[in-house]
Amino acid sequence: MALLGGILPVLSTPFDARDDVDFDALGSEIDWLLAIGADGVTVAMVSEILRLDADERRRVGEFVVEAVAGRASVVLSAGAESTKQSVRLAEHAAAAGATAIMVNPPLNTMADSRSLTTYFRTVADATGEFPIIVQDASGYVGAPIPLDVLVGLLDEFGPEKIQFKPEAEPLGPRLTELLRATDGTARVFEGSGGRNLIESHRRGIVGTMPGSDLVFAIVAIWRAIESGDAEAAYRVQEGVVPILSLVASLDSYVAVEKHLLRLQGVFPSARQRGPVQYTLDDMAVAELERLFARLTVIVSGLETADARRA
Repeated sequence: MALLGGILPVLSTPFDARDDVDFDALGSEIDWLLAIGADGVTVAMVSEILRLDADERRRVGEFVVEAVAGRASVVLSAGAESTKQSVRLAEHAAAAGATAIMVNPPLNTMADSRSLTTYFRTVADATGEFPIIVQDASGYVGAPIPLDVLVGLLDEFGPEKIQFKPEAEPLGPRLTELLRATDGTARVFEGSGGRNLIESHRRGIVGTMPGSDLVFAIVAIWRAIESGDAEAAYRVQEGVVPILSLVASLDSYVAVEKHLLRLQGVFPSARQRGPVQYTLDDMAVAELERLFARLTVIVSGLETADARRA
């Protein structure tokens, strides 16, 4: 069974002028992410999966596995509004060749601990030893998953089968609660987009799942942390945080991400599939581009310093 870790960005789904998935741009995004240091890719909420129909969602998953072609890990979301839907998505992801699946709770049902445990247990039973990342996506959507559900799943299935991406606030204390409750055995991925990456690393994460637009900076932070250069890590994170402060919802995250992917030449357009709750106005675009230029200078300076030392 594969042990996931490192930087596993959540792909943005590009759409063309007909509002269809632009698979050429998606393939370019994957190649670009792997080239700049990602350890794998993920299809999840920020991939606008809630705006894909069932066939599109499966095709996107298949395409991502094919495009990665064994070069890195692939995590595919199998969260759904019913247990049966989630099982089918999970089985499809495993059959398509994904490395692991990520499962969030139903978003439209305030399920209690017993119902949530049954939901996750059923998906786990249906997928054998295939790894599952239990995603608490409540930073944007849904409600927090109770700690007893997470601990119970880990106790039943083990830390290689059941892993975690907690996003409920407050992120740091909840992460530590989970690790303490599982005697440090839980394998946890950071889910703040990089805003809390340094703190989360110190608390014990094994990886991070940021958006794809800032992966060049997330790679710089991760490498600096791993090498023990805390000051370099803080410099880059201090450039990332103001950009993430422009994000207040799932739609705003997607809008910011797609604009930056277009700015970096990865996507031909920043089209979102509507209807959307949020779009960038002219002043937001100007501020975003100023902050992004500032972050680019910070990361470039760090890379130049590293090259001189080498």
